[in-house]
Amino acid sequence: MNMKNYSFARTDTSAVGRWWWTVDHWTLGALAFLIAIGVLLTLSASPAVAQRIGAQSFHFVYRQFVFVPLAVLIIVGISLQSPKTVRRIGAVGFLIGVVLMMATLVVGVEVKGATRWINVPGLSLQPSEFIKPTFAVVTAWMFSEARAKDHFPGDLIAVGLFGMVIGLLLLQPDVGMSLVVSAVWCTQFFLAGLSLFWVLLLVVIGLGSLVGAYFIFPHVASRVDRFLDPSTGDTYQIAKAMQAFSHGGLLGTGPGEGRVKEVLPDAHTDFIFAVAGEEFGLILCLFIVGLFAFIVLRGFVRVMGDENLFILLAVGGLSVQFGLQALINMASSLRLMPTKGMTLPFISYGGSSMLARAVGMGMLLALTRRRTGTGELG
Repeated sequence: MNMKNYSFARTDTSAVGRWWWTVDHWTLGALAFLIAIGVLLTLSASPAVAQRIGAQSFHFVYRQFVFVPLAVLIIVGISLQSPKTVRRIGAVGFLIGVVLMMATLVVGVEVKGATRWINVPGLSLQPSEFIKPTFAVVTAWMFSEARAKDHFPGDLIAVGLFGMVIGLLLLQPDVGMSLVVSAVWCTQFFLAGLSLFWVLLLVVIGLGSLVGAYFIFPHVASRVDRFLDPSTGDTYQIAKAMQAFSHGGLLGTGPGEGRVKEVLPDAHTDFIFAVAGEEFGLILCLFIVGLFAFIVLRGFVRVMGDENLFILLAVGGLSVQFGLQALINMASSLRLMPTKGMTLPFISYGGSSMLARAVGMGMLLALTRRRTGTGELG
């Protein structure tokens, strides 16, 4: 058989054909690896958690397997779009996300002292997850428009939107996500040409905010205190996570052979990296770290030197956001920083997280596509 019959020719002018020859295959492949690893670790980690709470063994597996194909469709569907359409998706998604975040303060479900979720039939939705990628795109749009058009108050609009988002997050409260959003926003502002004075001022404000969060939010103070001195509170999960990494060693105990997951409450979500460490060892953990680092660096490489400021800022924000979330999850599991309930992108169990990351990566792939013959991003 002629294999050319099963591939896209470069002369294929269909939307899918153009997409295949302009999308970044390396980033697409790295995302496929992450999703595959997530499926494997969900199969391994979640049955023990389900049995412990009295649910069917494959309760979380079945639910996650609904979200995985949806995430793939979202990634491909959004990556087919032009930068102009990506801006529209970002603006509409951001508006809907803000409305839903406001709704959580009224009809949201409280979990572990935080009101971040809205229950809909068959799904517990966390609107703030969808705010992260859409806000990065909207911010990039405002910063770029401010520099392209005289007298357009893009910077002021971006500052106002930032204040609104942080305010809503702190009302939930979600200090960790506030820090991620702030870091991404500051990165984009810096890339947009922020002066050194404002850079230093933002650094001072950021450090002051961290100190303020410690004194204002009791749960933040508790996590920091337990990180600095484990004897001051409950460190059960992090202790078990470190035990898992110790058991795994270089090659791991083998798929499904881990035991720490049987007593680790969040083994399928916040601490799934520990399950990877125990069952597949240091080798898989380093491979996962490498995949995240590759996706972030690849995003910057694809837009390096591009003249479209919106694309540069949006890809920069989406890349930093993706990498920072992964870094926080893995560092928390390794006790390199205070614990934070943040999922490992495409690997941890969670519908809202999975679909929101799909939106962000679909946007990144759309913005880093290259138009045939021009080298321009589109």
